[in-house]
Amino acid sequence: MIPDGERPAAPGKFDDEHYPGYTMGRAADMLGTTQAFLRSLGETGLITPQRSAGGHRRYSRHQLRLAARVRELVDEGTAIDAACRIVSLEDQLHEARRLNRALQGEPEG
Repeated sequence: MIPDGERPAAPGKFDDEHYPGYTMGRAADMLGTTQAFLRSLGETGLITPQRSAGGHRRYSRHQLRLAARVRELVDEGTAIDAACRIVSLEDQLHEARRLNRALQGEPEG
């Protein structure tokens, strides 16, 4: 049963990896990090969270994957600025390969 005043999510909304479905607190908990860490990723320009109507940061699964990779590199001793640059380049390479496969008519996977 859906509580009064709440509507069910639109079908497929949470299937979209770019849908900003996670609050900053939830995202930090999922990553095992602090909210300050997530804010620092915004300051570097790697992740730009969307804002809710109330001004709260909201993160997508795609952004959380990038943040998790940065955290992995930082935990290994890489400076955060360098880690963000590495992850940005990895993400660009992944997208370029995906587009290349699509242009060649290959299935995604």
